[in-house]
Amino acid sequence: MAGDPYQELGVSKGASADEIKKAFRKLAKELHPDKNPGDKAAEERFKRITAAFDLLGDAEKRAKYDRGEIDADGREQFRGFGGAQGGRPGGGGFGGFGFGGRGEGGPGGRASFDDIDLEEIFGAFGGGGRSAGRGFGGGRGQDVRATLDISLEDAIAGTTRRIQFSDGRMLDVAIPKGAADGQTIRLKGQGAPGRGGQAGDALIELRIQPHPVFKRDGADLTMDLPVSVPDAVLGGKIQVPTPEGAVMMTIPKGSNSGKVLRLKGRGAYANGKRGDLMARLVVTLPEAPDDELVRFATEWRERRPYKPGR
Repeated sequence: MAGDPYQELGVSKGASADEIKKAFRKLAKELHPDKNPGDKAAEERFKRITAAFDLLGDAEKRAKYDRGEIDADGREQFRGFGGAQGGRPGGGGFGGFGFGGRGEGGPGGRASFDDIDLEEIFGAFGGGGRSAGRGFGGGRGQDVRATLDISLEDAIAGTTRRIQFSDGRMLDVAIPKGAADGQTIRLKGQGAPGRGGQAGDALIELRIQPHPVFKRDGADLTMDLPVSVPDAVLGGKIQVPTPEGAVMMTIPKGSNSGKVLRLKGRGAYANGKRGDLMARLVVTLPEAPDDELVRFATEWRERRPYKPGR
């Protein structure tokens, strides 16, 4: 996770575009790997200031960051397209490189490295632009990162979700069956364009959204299942929701609230194995007053009183 890009470059949040460029030039000359061979700390700092400038050097991304719409890595939240999750266009990626490469320049667009004389910064170290390529991992484009919100049902069954980045590019993300919360999907070659090398990858982190009915407990799912008084007393078959749809389940005669019934193989996934669905019975009275039930309860309390839990 990147730090505050303003702090990385040593500028204030009100700094002008020229001040940001000047700060980057100065730091890049000091920290370039060719000037600090074998210095891992300098190399890591060089990567951070490069990512910071790529974010702050883009007027649109800088505005999004200042509004809190993206983090210091340029990541936005996605909710997919064409499903119950809805959608929100996203953007950028790790270090904020996005997908547009050099084609994103122009008025109001990204300042990026197109506005920086790389020869001025790196030429003194031998190799000019080629030296800059080595500083970014041999010319390979940076990976871009995003977070994709998916439903519990999608995580269990698998599906395809579409996300859109701020440059208008759309990607279809295949969600595997049994996907885990926090799992990362790698889309090879779909990241930032390389400078004389291959493009980076798109790394999509999956985030399973809370469910209104089911709660996760490892590989198992738990839920509260309302049961009528007659079904609790007499037993019977009732409909139970599961991630794949409703099924019928038998309620034993004389069931109390708190009794847990298990539906095997209807839970979530963990370590490639599917768990069970645990239904906790909640005996529920009618919502509307029932005179007959009141009379029955009155007589029962008088004739056959009992203390629950004893």
